[in-house]
Amino acid sequence: MISTENSQVEQRRIAWRCRRGMLELDIVLQRFVASHFNTLNLAELQAFDAILDLPDNKFWALVSSATYQDFDPIRNAVIAKLRAV
Repeated sequence: MISTENSQVEQRRIAWRCRRGMLELDIVLQRFVASHFNTLNLAELQAFDAILDLPDNKFWALVSSATYQDFDPIRNAVIAKLRAV
């Protein structure tokens, strides 16, 4: 679970988790971290951390499918930012 304490440590941990086995995801995540990562609030960071638990193929389907909608509005906001890059 992400906390506001040691936020730099948490950011490095999440950035490390962005390293994936699928080149397409690596590219999207590198761009996402460079452009949006520092602007995420705590709830968005928690949602992003949960999304990173997905296997690569499910993660890629989530990012590449324009029709996917989640019931969680925070997760939808993070997914929209991922798709924007």
